Amino acid sequence: MKKFLYLILALTLAACSAVPQSEFDENIAKWRDASISHYRYQLFIGCFCPFAEDMPLTIEVKDGEVVSMTRFDGTPIDPADPAYETYRLYSTMDRLFLELEAELNGEADEVLVTYDPLFGFPVSIAIDRIKEAVDDELSLQVSNFEMLE
Repeated sequence: MKKFLYLILALTLAACSAVPQSEFDENIAKWRDASISHYRYQLFIGCFCPFAEDMPLTIEVKDGEVVSMTRFDGTPIDPADPAYETYRLYSTMDRLFLELEAELNGEADEVLVTYDPLFGFPVSIAIDRIKEAVDDELSLQVSNFEMLE
């Protein structure tokens, strides 16, 4: 009986280790392992949206909270701005991962992602929710990432 339990345990462990970790999981783990608590980056949100002239945004994050968010010209974004809620969805790397995970597990016809090779955060996300539809695509581009402090 004891040998049988060891055999079951060995097979279970082998099966668990044989399942490859998804690209998403590998990169979110890389991001979390980096333990970067203070950073700044530029975010370009591409869509058929009225706020395209604000892009790219410059976002500073410390301890998971947005310190500042400005338009391309340096103008701070007021939380009362109608576009603020959309910007907030992608305003930290943790939120960006959260939204990406929802899209990957959702019903989008296509989600293409490129990750930063060093820190694992998404640098490019292209989402096409309905392949045959026009104007439903969303793209996110992260650039000029820098650690602060």
